[in-house]
Amino acid sequence: MTQLRRTTPFALPVKILQFGQGNFMRGFFDWQIDLLNERTGLNAGVVVVRPRGGGSAPLLDVQDGLFTVLVRGLDEAGLPVKQYRKVECVQREIDPATMYADYLAQASNPDLRFIVSNTTEAGIVVNDTDGQADAPPVTFPAKLTQLLFARYQAFGGAQDKGLVLLPCELIDKNGEALKNAVLHYARLWDLPAGFAAWIGDACTFCNTLVDRIVTGYPAADAAQVEQELGYADPFLVAAEYYYLFVIQGPASVGEELKLAGADLNVKLVDDITPYKKRKVGILNGGHTTLVPVALLAGLEAVGPAVDDAQVGAFLRAAIDDEIIPALEMDRAQLEAFAADVLRRFRNPAIHHRLAAIALNSWSKFAARVLPQLLRYAELHDGRLPRRLVLAMAATMVLYRGGIIDLADDPVTLAWFKAGWDKVGSGEWTLDDLAHGWLGHASLWGRDLNAVPGLGAQLAANLRAIEQQGIRALLA
Repeated sequence: MTQLRRTTPFALPVKILQFGQGNFMRGFFDWQIDLLNERTGLNAGVVVVRPRGGGSAPLLDVQDGLFTVLVRGLDEAGLPVKQYRKVECVQREIDPATMYADYLAQASNPDLRFIVSNTTEAGIVVNDTDGQADAPPVTFPAKLTQLLFARYQAFGGAQDKGLVLLPCELIDKNGEALKNAVLHYARLWDLPAGFAAWIGDACTFCNTLVDRIVTGYPAADAAQVEQELGYADPFLVAAEYYYLFVIQGPASVGEELKLAGADLNVKLVDDITPYKKRKVGILNGGHTTLVPVALLAGLEAVGPAVDDAQVGAFLRAAIDDEIIPALEMDRAQLEAFAADVLRRFRNPAIHHRLAAIALNSWSKFAARVLPQLLRYAELHDGRLPRRLVLAMAATMVLYRGGIIDLADDPVTLAWFKAGWDKVGSGEWTLDDLAHGWLGHASLWGRDLNAVPGLGAQLAANLRAIEQQGIRALLA
């Protein structure tokens, strides 16, 4: 089988330094830059930097930086989509652990304008042990501070040589967190005051929200993929059809990226908060609401659950009638996003096991569903959203055990084992179980027994599930 290599020389000026070589960045960010290059003349090359380094996996350089993205899913009309794209924007890959001088040399590139990163949720962390002279230091922010300081020195603190930083880590206010991490090392290393001022005045740290499922190499379909492409590509990644990139930043960021007329789902906004709440509420909250009900109904994966007449109807009604009304955003935009979410859930190319999503269900419920449950009651004179409360009850039944192998913190698992044992022995009623769990203020941020009617409604749902089964309730 033919190997994927370039047939024309590298020609793109390096405008982007990318920390992170994983599946997500290739199937999300690099894919979009390649489209911008094609559609707008952005003319941006990317140099990939391994944020941790020292691994044994081969660099993208073995394929001249080339790789393929396979997009599969359902389009806006619900029709199946399958598209291949050979991404050509990556010019090379650097491992600072073995190529440290080469890494720091990127700071002197006058064409460099953007730094993008995805170093996992644990990537934007600091310590007091990384040193300025380490080659390289351990943490990503320390490596980045070294590079930014080298650039500050190389160009004499010139304001027009500041950079735009687009962290894609899945943490709240990721741009602010990264800026604070850089300033931490500036203080720790006693760097000149002018450098901190340059970071604040010349560099732009944007909060971002990223959304796309990138599943990686499609091993199950490898033979068919290679036959269709006509070449082997071990760096190929499969991604869903849907994607969204929200950037909180000034208009100049969009102008530099040439977003106007690019026909990409990239939004430049003044405040990212509504988009984050929309994603957490509808996408993540939809998952968390669906999972316990679908598992109790005997289903195993998201797609079949959404297509199930009873469970799918339950999820759609929960989103339309209880989640969307509790979100402070234009209803039409929320409904359009919800339609996208349901299509994504039904994507036949992604087998998303419900048991996998059930991991740490209670922390997810507290973050993703509870805000909408409480907001709905606030907006409806104390009336509770019955489907969201049913989902809470179904999760409690799931934690009785026997349906899936539960994974959560030991304290939570121990509480439910003891609680359900007490119900079984007659020491507790289901009302006691409901009120006991609602009283876990460390999880909920408050004692939920103070919410009028919630304990009684939760206990009633527990009894109904026990006596009738989830299918009868849904019917």
